[in-house]
Amino acid sequence: MENSSNTAPAPASTEVRPFRIEIPQADLDDLRDRLTRTRWSAGVPGVDGWTRGVPADYLKGLADYWANGFDWRKAEARLNEFPQFVTEVDGQDIHFAHVRSAKPDAGALLLIHDWPGSFVQFVDVIEPLSRDFHVVVTNTPGVGFSGPLSSTGWTTDRIAGAFTELMARLGYDRYGVQGNGGGAWIAGAMGRIAPENVVGIHVNGLVTFPSDDPADFAGLTEGEQARLARLQEFRDDKMGFNAIQSTRPETLAYGLHDSPVGQLAWIVEKFKEWTDTASELPEDAVDRDTLLTNVAVYWFTGTAGSSANLYYEMAHDAGAWAPKERGTVPTAVAVALPQDVAIRRFADRDHNVVRWTELERGGNFLSLEQPELLIGDVREFFGELG
Repeated sequence: MENSSNTAPAPASTEVRPFRIEIPQADLDDLRDRLTRTRWSAGVPGVDGWTRGVPADYLKGLADYWANGFDWRKAEARLNEFPQFVTEVDGQDIHFAHVRSAKPDAGALLLIHDWPGSFVQFVDVIEPLSRDFHVVVTNTPGVGFSGPLSSTGWTTDRIAGAFTELMARLGYDRYGVQGNGGGAWIAGAMGRIAPENVVGIHVNGLVTFPSDDPADFAGLTEGEQARLARLQEFRDDKMGFNAIQSTRPETLAYGLHDSPVGQLAWIVEKFKEWTDTASELPEDAVDRDTLLTNVAVYWFTGTAGSSANLYYEMAHDAGAWAPKERGTVPTAVAVALPQDVAIRRFADRDHNVVRWTELERGGNFLSLEQPELLIGDVREFFGELG
């Protein structure tokens, strides 16, 4: 019998369910088989290094290690050392790790990753930070075990709202937020949505933009001019991934979902381009096994497409680019000088910046590249807030 039209829909579940990563052996066997049967492109003779993308010789070596040297079960066991959970928010499963501190007066801290990262991005900082904070580490909707997406419309503000609900569901009415890159955008949105709940925001990999006012460019320091030039270079030469994911994410997804080497190349290029410029190769900046663990999370969960769709949502969200009130929540910005593009006056225009730290080492993935620097800056900032 059909339900009466007068029957109210069942309320959404607020249950928080324990979660453990257990990738079937058949999936591991399938991955290795696909890696060993890769149909490699010939490439173009005379191409120099990384100028046109990931070099074939490098990628072949990394793919061979993924197939024959990397130990997923060891990586899986390390991730499972952190208590993990899943809960449904706004129709979407949200996966997160939740590590409570033994410190009696510990506050709560939410960590939000950037693309193409995942909660794996924080493996080196969770335990140290949990000495002072109850640490919650999310996978963004559509990424890893928070995927695939259940619907369209997952804009930055909607994700921020979901994370605000998550923290309330966990019993935290006051908490800090740390985010990098795209995670910094979400962190800022959370501060605007729930300033009464967010005590402070710490970001790294922040992207700031000048306005149309020529005065924005007056009196910039030499270092600020270099960061502005780096932003322009990014927009001129390194935005291909963004253009594709912002316009045709589904077309891209077919290739990445079917080819682990394709998925590997798509992600590892960003770890080359966005890490400390002193690093010749991605694994010089980020541990190779950790890098492959992150790629494997995307592969095993089949979330290349849904993670790309987040770019589409942001690009097509009029609200994302509309003028906003300046944030009021105290904000700390950590700037990795070798790679970041943030400029103080632009950050001050949009955020209530009370702490500005310039770091001589690191890049966008600071929690993996220089975890001690990030941990120290986070502790000092929230310690100053009291």
